Amino acid sequence: MTRLPKIKSKDKNIRLCFRALTVVLILSMPISYAGESFFKGLSQNEIQAIGESVFKNECASKEEELIAWNEGEDFMSLGIGHFIWHPAGAIDTFEESFIKFLKYAKDSGEQLPEWLDKTPLPACPWKTRADFMASMGDRRLKELREFLIKTKQIQAAFIIKRLDDALPLILESFPKKRRDTIALRFNRVAATSSGIYALADYVNFKGLGIVVSERYQGKGWGLLQVLEGMKDEDTAVLEDFVRSASVVLEERIKNAPLVRNEQRWLPGWKKRINSYLNKGTINGK
Repeated sequence: MTRLPKIKSKDKNIRLCFRALTVVLILSMPISYAGESFFKGLSQNEIQAIGESVFKNECASKEEELIAWNEGEDFMSLGIGHFIWHPAGAIDTFEESFIKFLKYAKDSGEQLPEWLDKTPLPACPWKTRADFMASMGDRRLKELREFLIKTKQIQAAFIIKRLDDALPLILESFPKKRRDTIALRFNRVAATSSGIYALADYVNFKGLGIVVSERYQGKGWGLLQVLEGMKDEDTAVLEDFVRSASVVLEERIKNAPLVRNEQRWLPGWKKRINSYLNKGTINGK
């Protein structure tokens, strides 16, 4: 990916010309709002590195955490990205991603456990967290854990695939007159040393911000909201992404129902987004 030079001149005309050149360069990069594939620019090692970072963020890099059901939640969290899986009949407040991963794995030639390999793909068979906790000896859980351990590389590719799909979906939901601004900000983040990791992790972590059910008091917390909150400046792009993400997450907590007690998660959330500043070679630079 192109690393754009910094300019120190205080001459206004030079700075304006440089800014215009920057816009042209970024919008001409392979990663564009036209939906070019991130796979084209990433090696398998780079995809694996991003997957391992997401695995660390979600599971502390522990295979025993590949299956979880957190207190206060109505769904299971599975895999390196803690993909959401709803029980049948549940209110799908948060976007379900585990079924999408199963389809992706199957389309990639991976054999699903027999009890999962159904048409349509099944809902989570455990109805509640208490039901799940009481079923630790269930053969299906053992098979599910083995499947998730075996497919960590495919899960990493799925996370990048979700990023492939992200910007076109965001722009489709956004007013046409502001699409270029959002696309430019997205591409400027992607052009930084750890920008693809930051974007892929945030999409996996908090979604796109376009699902109406994923809002508190009418305000979302996904990638769209982070991009909206960024500033159009020539430097410190990744730092600005992290700053905007921090504001968006604080706003989410302020608007969340008190019964959810989301304040308890903020330190971990901020540690996670700050990791975007510490992955200087994750994009292969």
